[in-house]
Amino acid sequence: MKINIKRVYEAPAKEDGVRILVDRLWPRGLTKEKAAVDTWLKEIAPSTELRKWFGHKPAKWVEFKKRYHQELKENNEQVLLLKEQLKRGTVTLVYGAKDEKHNEALVLKEFYQ
Repeated sequence: MKINIKRVYEAPAKEDGVRILVDRLWPRGLTKEKAAVDTWLKEIAPSTELRKWFGHKPAKWVEFKKRYHQELKENNEQVLLLKEQLKRGTVTLVYGAKDEKHNEALVLKEFYQ
């Protein structure tokens, strides 16, 4: 099981494997063709309330991870969907946030390791 993480705005690569968008909202200004997303698991993304509370503020990162882990533990269907995809081969979790050190894809990768 190999999990990569990449901004959805970066060009897709052969080694990405299956590209899964893990944002609740579609990335601004990006067409489906350019995004080259194989699956969009918007329901695995943080809840709207958690996303707005976090606001990509690094000072809230530790608490965000804790709250998001709790949401994932209660989101069996989506967690199982991603787990099944991981069994099949390489997966790249793609996200739209500008912050490459504080985003939901990092939390998801940590959750599955």
